[in-house]
Amino acid sequence: MPESTVVKIEYEPEYIITTDDGGRKARSKIAPVIRAEDVPTGLTYLQVGAITTLANLIVVLIRTLIDKQVLDESFLEDDDLDLDALIQVIEEMGGAYHDPDLTVS
Repeated sequence: MPESTVVKIEYEPEYIITTDDGGRKARSKIAPVIRAEDVPTGLTYLQVGAITTLANLIVVLIRTLIDKQVLDESFLEDDDLDLDALIQVIEEMGGAYHDPDLTVS
């Protein structure tokens, strides 16, 4: 029997669907494969909001260091990052460079 190669993997709730190079699909239930010990622990739902607060705290630090002329708007040894790149990362973490909120939600 010739071997087939999986060419596509799709996900839907509780299932992984594979499609081989012959167009045949196989639907496999995920639940029997995942064990409780496979699920990461340590970060709780309540701690997720603290990530945004941490990002905003870093904003306050960066803005203060720029204001005191300790930093300019380029970062790293060879100016590999600029302020716009840092603002983008902070906003992707839920922070706000121009109006940081330090309350933990």
